[in-house]
Amino acid sequence: MTEVRDDAARQRYELQAGDACAFIDYRRAGRMVTMTHAEVPSALRGRGIGSVLVAGALELVRERGEKVVPLCPFIEYYMRRHPDVHDLLAGSEESGRRR
Repeated sequence: MTEVRDDAARQRYELQAGDACAFIDYRRAGRMVTMTHAEVPSALRGRGIGSVLVAGALELVRERGEKVVPLCPFIEYYMRRHPDVHDLLAGSEESGRRR
């Protein structure tokens, strides 16, 4: 398995695993990344590839100082279960100021 990479031309994060490729489709607008769909090929399912893909994509988002709008249910579920990425959610800085 290789590391997650951003294929900006295709607007997706990719994780190559053998001959298969798991990916997250996104739309970028300024510093906002809307993650619309995650796909893990059936041959790779049940091995944690989806979680590795999301974690790697979120690390790329963090490195670029961006925020995420998770429209994909899997990505939203992952982010909800991992407090260390809550700060990447779009609007997280506003909700932190209101507390």
